[in-house]
Amino acid sequence: MAELFKNVFNPQFVQQLVIRIKSCYADFDDVAFQTLVFDEDWEGRELKQRMRHISVCLRQYLPDDLSIAFDIIRQIAIDFGEEMDIAPMVFPDFVEHYGLEHPKSLDLLEHLTRYSSSEFAVRPFIVKEQDSVMKLMYRWAHSDNYHVRRCASEGTRPRLPWAMALPALKEEPMPILPILEQLKDDPELYVRRSVANNLNDIAKDHPDFVISCAKAWLGQSKNTDWVVKHGCRTLLKQGHPKALSLFGFRPPDHLAVSELQFDNKVPMGGVLNFSFDLISNDSQPLGKLRLEFAIDFMKANGKQARKVFHISEGVVNETQKSVTKTFSFKAITTRKYYVGEHGLAVIANGVEITHGSFSLC
Repeated sequence: MAELFKNVFNPQFVQQLVIRIKSCYADFDDVAFQTLVFDEDWEGRELKQRMRHISVCLRQYLPDDLSIAFDIIRQIAIDFGEEMDIAPMVFPDFVEHYGLEHPKSLDLLEHLTRYSSSEFAVRPFIVKEQDSVMKLMYRWAHSDNYHVRRCASEGTRPRLPWAMALPALKEEPMPILPILEQLKDDPELYVRRSVANNLNDIAKDHPDFVISCAKAWLGQSKNTDWVVKHGCRTLLKQGHPKALSLFGFRPPDHLAVSELQFDNKVPMGGVLNFSFDLISNDSQPLGKLRLEFAIDFMKANGKQARKVFHISEGVVNETQKSVTKTFSFKAITTRKYYVGEHGLAVIANGVEITHGSFSLC
């Protein structure tokens, strides 16, 4: 069985933390601290609960003067970031939880994000003082350290997973744009991927905003072309006409499907097999195609919910294309399957062009 993610916070990490703190703060009560950390509720805590619990325990045994506590954290953080593990994010969490009113907090978060990531911790500061903190994020976007530059984008994502909401930026994303403009052609893929993810977040609430950015950025460089394409992935999967057109996917009026074949019944835990032929109606090459399939999954409430999956994308210079695919109903942690009727659809350039039904039993 794979190691539980929460176990990055383990006795080895806490012991390393204790040793490092003691080296620069001799009065640290390491025994009491570890006893407090590994209380009777420790095993039941999940990842972020463990992180916050360690922060709370640190506050009890670091100096009462928060400026001194911050200085200790600043010193020890550099010893925890070689592999960019998630465990050192406990330090930004400490700053987030206790430093919202402290004048040194944002400066410390900039330092800490070089060794872990302050993407979660910076968000309460944005909510509290958006204008001034967004100006700071713009300055971070010009940093010579790519971790800091990435945090400028990642920390301002409107829908960052596992993070607190940024309702004002979700409602009006324009303040994010100068940051993304600065980073869209960053030399580091790590940074550019964050820019694309930020765009993709924005697209879920403001598709026209993202389409406008995409039109302006496309063709500037290979880097920006990749950012635009990855940032528009949700719009493309949704079949958004403007997004599809932007990337050269014309409406599939010239296409037809023949010989759609699939298993009528699939056992729970088994595999759905299906195949089809895609044919040009006008005897011209099929052209630029984005092929997907969708499964309408039966849910616990008896209704269906659609999920779209990628097949292929590219230029087809023939008048016919044969496709064979499978989908496994083997149990996974991210999706629960239910017996009953399911739908199967073939999608070309964002448009459903054929559909069938099968039973999961």
